[in-house]
Amino acid sequence: MKKLILAAILIFGYMLSGCQDVLDTKPGNTYSEVDIYSNIDLTKRLVYYSYGATDTWGVNLSQWWTRIINLECASDEAFFHFKQVRYKIFPETNGALTPSNLGLAFKNSWKTYYSYIRSCDEFLDKIDDASVMNTDKDMALRLKGEAQFLRAFCYTKLVRYYGGVPIIEKPFTLSDTLNIPRNSYEECIDFIVTQLDEAAAVLPEYCSGDEFGRVDQRAALALKARVLLYAASKLHDPSTVPNGPLYDYSKSSKWQDASDAAKAVIDLPSNAEGLIQVADYKEYKELFLAPNKNILFARPFNQDYATFSQDIYTLPDQAQSPIGFSGWGVSNPTQNFVDLFKMNNGKSITDPTSGYDPSAENIYKNRDMRFYADILYNGAEFRDRKIEFFRYGRDSKDIGDMAKHYCITGYNMRKFIDESIDFSTSMSPKRPYIMSRLAEIYLDYAEAEYHLGHEDIARQYVSKVAERAHQPAITTSGEELLEDIKNERAIELCYEGHRYFDLRRWMDTNHLGGDIRGIEWAYYKEDGSIAGIDPSTGEIEAGSTLKYTSIPKIENRPWKTAYYYLPIPQGEITKANKLVQNYDY
Repeated sequence: MKKLILAAILIFGYMLSGCQDVLDTKPGNTYSEVDIYSNIDLTKRLVYYSYGATDTWGVNLSQWWTRIINLECASDEAFFHFKQVRYKIFPETNGALTPSNLGLAFKNSWKTYYSYIRSCDEFLDKIDDASVMNTDKDMALRLKGEAQFLRAFCYTKLVRYYGGVPIIEKPFTLSDTLNIPRNSYEECIDFIVTQLDEAAAVLPEYCSGDEFGRVDQRAALALKARVLLYAASKLHDPSTVPNGPLYDYSKSSKWQDASDAAKAVIDLPSNAEGLIQVADYKEYKELFLAPNKNILFARPFNQDYATFSQDIYTLPDQAQSPIGFSGWGVSNPTQNFVDLFKMNNGKSITDPTSGYDPSAENIYKNRDMRFYADILYNGAEFRDRKIEFFRYGRDSKDIGDMAKHYCITGYNMRKFIDESIDFSTSMSPKRPYIMSRLAEIYLDYAEAEYHLGHEDIARQYVSKVAERAHQPAITTSGEELLEDIKNERAIELCYEGHRYFDLRRWMDTNHLGGDIRGIEWAYYKEDGSIAGIDPSTGEIEAGSTLKYTSIPKIENRPWKTAYYYLPIPQGEITKANKLVQNYDY
């Protein structure tokens, strides 16, 4: 069984990498463990296979739909417009999440992560005694660090979704029934942190150039900072519900540990230059389209270190562009989230002194620079023309066969879209799928320092992020400062897979359920009817006026206390009677 598994992994790895020279020495199904652990190139392939754990969010990778959207559609950031599969992907958004119905997104997450954990366990069980440890020790130790990181990455995902899970450090076969109890949440965090510390000790500090996308010390320490911040958060306080060993983190040093972990990343020599400064929203947008020093860990959309996604149709360009550009626009930003973007003077649009003008002519003027980089709205300049979300416009629901892909909320995503390419034929070279950035670490540090009572440091680091986006420095204190940190985190990290977890760890029920809102645009004639458009010229009927109508409820999302965690799949509970199901499922 082990030989077959190893052979399959190696064949898969070489198919992706194009490294044929070693495979030419033997048929692909005859490699033994001796072969693999005595040839450093084969040993690399074994580790590179496990990089698949970082593919999207490591969920049901066989389901195509889960490769073109992320967790934004399960939070208040976005609404998934394609109704045929909307609730099949995220059943919690209509209150249907159960142990037998996790949806396409999470259906296979438990077994997917444990499959990669098994691969890492197999490698880590053998590498210390392998002959490559004698012939190429530095590379072997580096590969060991990568495997420890990838195993810790899998456990990090598991504990965020499920709370405490079984910790398995020894290899198991695909046919094993893992009938073992769950470890406590605190035991899991301790294990993850230990693995990341050990990995960081043997990894190079910074991988760039041809090695961009490979795990380095920055990636390991950044993941540690995130893990400790999450553990310190309200969700894991013993006084909250759900509580008990599977969910609680009660260390008295928790906020100091989170602060120290974030500061360790900030103090790395490769991060000494701080945040890359930008002149405008266009330069800010470019930070997400190519490798740069502020990206601490990412996977390129190409063949390096196993595949990420080489299907041009699963890149953000096709998946998120408006229908008038032959896009599908699948993740529609909500009005709820759009309203979180402040004015360019740093004031909320709800502040009567902010200068916010809700008129149709001015509703999107003078907003935070990141609004223009992240959101496509009616009238926005995109690919050399203005977006036409208004009725009968080129990006509206009235344009024909693509109408099923129109933006129900009145917005499309702009972040991550490369407007310089023809997405029907081209891919951006080394486009990163970003999993951690320096800006996140600044915000981690600000939040931890706030809870330690060091508001001056918290203001300093949250302001670094805000000011890079040409917002004024944060000057608030107390609860208002904490809200500013949370808002800055929402805007800076939007659509990167953070808010789904942030709202849960903060136990922010004001944003976890409720009505999803939108906006609809149209030109109206004097009699109140909707004006038509000449299809040959694009001219709107004379005398009509552009207006918008607020949509107060596109859908209502129920919220249950149980939804702070996913249920363990019923099939796993049935197979292993020592597994305890999560709270209230």
